[in-house]
Amino acid sequence: MTTGPAAVHRAELASAAALFRSLGDPTWLAILRRLAVGPARVVELVQVAGLAQSTVSRHLACLRDCGLVASEPVGRASLFRLTQPALIDVFTAAQAVLDATGPAATGCPAFGIDGFAPETP
Repeated sequence: MTTGPAAVHRAELASAAALFRSLGDPTWLAILRRLAVGPARVVELVQVAGLAQSTVSRHLACLRDCGLVASEPVGRASLFRLTQPALIDVFTAAQAVLDATGPAATGCPAFGIDGFAPETP
């Protein structure tokens, strides 16, 4: 097992790749972008995602397990919020890149809109 600087660097890249994969799921991205505006209840996130409540709840459980969201009970509902406000900066930077690259990013044969094959948890 390699433990030198290259292995450490590779482990850091693997962690970053895992984060970017989580942000690559359109449903997760929609939920996280909504939560970047402020806390929301599941019913609001269902409207944003356009999916059934049970499906959105499953996605929220995954996002909670990833440490990206947290919830707190409010009456009979739960209020979800981002745990990492730095995601707002990530979304802003991503939009700047999309604005700069125009159709090149969305037209990429491997990762563009037509080449995207989302996985669901």
